[in-house]
Amino acid sequence: MTATSPRRRALKVSSIALGLALALSAPAIAADLVISNWDGYMAPDAMAAFKTATGVSGEVVVHATNEEIMGKLIAAGGKGYDVVFVSSPFAEVLNKLGLTEPMDHAKIPNLANLYPEATKLPHDVGNSFSVPYTWGTTGLCYRSDLVKTAPTSWSDLLAPSDALKGKTTMLATDRWLLAAGQLDKGFSVNETDPVKMAEVKDLLISAKKTLLAYDDTTFYSKLVSGEALMVQAWDGWCNYGIAEKPEIKYVIPREGSDLWVDTMVVMKASEHKEDAFKFINFMLDAKNHAWAAQNIDYKVPNKPAMESLPADFLAKFPNMAMPVADLVKFEQLRDVGEAQRDYSKIVSEIKAAQ
Repeated sequence: MTATSPRRRALKVSSIALGLALALSAPAIAADLVISNWDGYMAPDAMAAFKTATGVSGEVVVHATNEEIMGKLIAAGGKGYDVVFVSSPFAEVLNKLGLTEPMDHAKIPNLANLYPEATKLPHDVGNSFSVPYTWGTTGLCYRSDLVKTAPTSWSDLLAPSDALKGKTTMLATDRWLLAAGQLDKGFSVNETDPVKMAEVKDLLISAKKTLLAYDDTTFYSKLVSGEALMVQAWDGWCNYGIAEKPEIKYVIPREGSDLWVDTMVVMKASEHKEDAFKFINFMLDAKNHAWAAQNIDYKVPNKPAMESLPADFLAKFPNMAMPVADLVKFEQLRDVGEAQRDYSKIVSEIKAAQ
């Protein structure tokens, strides 16, 4: 397995954030095709292989967060980029702003490799403006050799036993931090009702007192070292820990998970739309998409790619073998529009609480 740099998939789009984004601008890059992606999110030789296969040259620029690339896209009206990798709520925002090009399915024959469920995702039924690249869940990642009783509920993290107090972490990003409380309360991960969100806030303020830290980037390392014993984690990031220490396990609490989806979109301002569709088609090739599954340890919505994964790989990372029918039962994170302001305010109050 090739090591990869974990990347942020923060979901904090709001009208305020989008307004601030206008201060940023897209870089002027001279290339036949410009792709913006997270670091390590596709094969290092992908562009060279793409040129060999199609004759089209391209360049990859790296963005660290969804917010970073959104700022550049909005400020420049999408100019300077052809294909961009963003999480699905951000794809929704780009589409609402009129910055995405409709997907020409006739020019992306490898869409046929997608699971049927991946063509019916709520944010874009029919893949009209986005194509899913990876998808997964958020749950509890823990040291099975050091935790006496295996966790089964979000309350095991939010109201931990004395033995776990000071040895747990939660994700710092608005949507996932809130989702843990929303799920524990039995609410939607897109809940916006003020009364219900007040309950979530109180629960997470109480949970804060028991935490080692809010941590989006090193939580799996804390598990490996034993500094933490249980953490809120994306499934793929838990796999990073499992790769180093097999005693680390991943579980989806009985109350459920969110369904997160990372997508590819084509910019309406692109001057190379034909080549952009060729690139998406190339990434959906079963062999190319399987690289993502095996090297970034995330499930991909590509049926032949997933079916090609070695048995020993799936045995090492059991969450990779999760049936698609089970995965899509979870509620997808969606753009909540103006309510994101309230989300950000609630998270600020949680983190400021003593």
